[in-house]
Amino acid sequence: MSQATEKHAFRAELKQLLHLITHALYSNPEIFLRELISNASDAINRLKFDALSHEHLLEDDKAWKIKLAADPAAGTLTISDNGIGLTRDAAVENLGTIAHSGTKAFLTGLAQNQARPDMIGQFGVGFYSAFMVANKVTVRSRAAGVPPTEAVEWTSDGLGEYTVETITKPRRGTDVVLHLKSEHRQFLDPNRLHAVVKKFSDFLEHPVVMDVEQEDPATKQKVVVEDVLNSRKALWLRSPSEVTPDEYAEFYKQLSGDWEKPAGVLHYTAEGANEFRVLLFLPAQQPMAMRFGGEQKFGPRLYIQRVQIMDHCPELLPEYLRFVVGVVDCSDLPLNISREILQASPVLERIRRELTRSLLRRLEDFKDREYDAYVKFFAEFGAILKEGVARDVSNREKIADLLLFESAATPAGQFTTLEAYTGALSVNQKEILYLTGETRGQLEHSPYLEAARADGRDVLFLTDPIDEWVASSLPAYRGHKLVALDSGTPAAAPQDAAFAPLLAYLKTVLTELADVRLSGRLKESACCLVSEAGGPSAHMERLMRRMGQAEVAVPRILELNAAHPAVVALRDLHAKSAADPRCELFARVLYDQAVLAEGSRLKDPAAFSRRVNDLLVRTAGTA
Repeated sequence: MSQATEKHAFRAELKQLLHLITHALYSNPEIFLRELISNASDAINRLKFDALSHEHLLEDDKAWKIKLAADPAAGTLTISDNGIGLTRDAAVENLGTIAHSGTKAFLTGLAQNQARPDMIGQFGVGFYSAFMVANKVTVRSRAAGVPPTEAVEWTSDGLGEYTVETITKPRRGTDVVLHLKSEHRQFLDPNRLHAVVKKFSDFLEHPVVMDVEQEDPATKQKVVVEDVLNSRKALWLRSPSEVTPDEYAEFYKQLSGDWEKPAGVLHYTAEGANEFRVLLFLPAQQPMAMRFGGEQKFGPRLYIQRVQIMDHCPELLPEYLRFVVGVVDCSDLPLNISREILQASPVLERIRRELTRSLLRRLEDFKDREYDAYVKFFAEFGAILKEGVARDVSNREKIADLLLFESAATPAGQFTTLEAYTGALSVNQKEILYLTGETRGQLEHSPYLEAARADGRDVLFLTDPIDEWVASSLPAYRGHKLVALDSGTPAAAPQDAAFAPLLAYLKTVLTELADVRLSGRLKESACCLVSEAGGPSAHMERLMRRMGQAEVAVPRILELNAAHPAVVALRDLHAKSAADPRCELFARVLYDQAVLAEGSRLKDPAAFSRRVNDLLVRTAGTA
């Protein structure tokens, strides 16, 4: 059955991507070959997996390989595979439309000079890197199980349109034909192709081959032979002592699409009840999809007896370790295991527990041995790692040991750990004190620090949006309770009968408050607002509002510093004349000051200005 040639227009987002690819100047155009070979490898892996339960899909073609064919006369480079192939509908869907939300992140990164073409593989759009070197791309493909007469040909010059037609293709799989631009004809040179394959795809499990002309030693005649360009060394099957740092780095880049070398490697073989091999990497920086909030699959590649079963297996790692990439190869799972059985597999659960423990130990070693590098790593992934404090109770304290915090005692930009903090506690301090806020600068000038600073007690500064959740999920660390300085009742709150009438008056005026009381935490400031013990802090309320949550209306407590001249003056003014209008004006101004001091915004800044001006007028010329 044949179908007429159809012409389609690219979707707007794809047009934008192709425009950037074809009109921007790139320093590393050779990555197109890495992407197309990677796609070919994925197509083979997909068919190998499907054939476990549908062997007829293999037909008589089981010699897996990816073949490069250069035609200098025609100016074309063809990358062929015998993988799963594409149907006509799949060609339209996968090559004419981008359904990946990460593409927007990639385009944003390019526009902001925060992304490079090296990273295109992170966003599932690697095929389009072909247009970096080609002014026309033709894809001929026949899907496994589809008759030869129902193959498809997709063609585009990358300028906004593509054509699709049904063709006859005897062999299963996909041929990607690149009509190279004149300035990129070097990719027709066999030596250049060999070098690029060795650089990017040397560790691929499938052979990348190319026909080369050699002299037959016996006949001395020139013959064409199929040369394998990649070593096909599965790094995870080798001993760690046999693998060089450069080999680890190149394999990591191949897996992740990252252009930087990894921050750390975890490579070992687990023996015992379940034997499996592990090669995992700690990235040095966030993938752009993660940085821009794009869709990101996580989990290492899962191999069973060196057959790739899943490109991402989230069951292998907890979500708070989703930045880890790598390979896990297990021989104790059946090759034809279904996704449903895989999710419930006790073997996989045991592997998950072992991987988690090993990674946490590796991170601890990273922190202890390469502290400066760990600080940079934590700046990238610390917020994600902190999720484990709430989500992984069995490893909570191990995760807590990995966290870094600034504190009142550390210089700006330097950090302490919970272990170091508790190790420096005086005999008179049993609790871990902390403050949450937007920035260190804001917290350094907070009135809540005054009593702790006067007593020489250190205070952790929690400025990451997730820190409030972390603190509530970690009530204690090694027997030391975590206490927020802006909540609860201070142990040394004073009692002064002379202030009782004023406190009673303020409760009737400031009805939005839960209570008004004297403070034992203030030394210099006149007042502050605190939360009830266990209640949300002002910082948490601000975060919830930013996330679009409903307004949190939890009444606060106003604490007054009984030794502050402004508070003493208000007490005396109220005692002299409770009906004096200045009493309410002073009360409102003190409350507004407390709101500003905690980092919140005034609901009515204009009213605050009017009250201050009114007070100035009413008190002008008075003592």
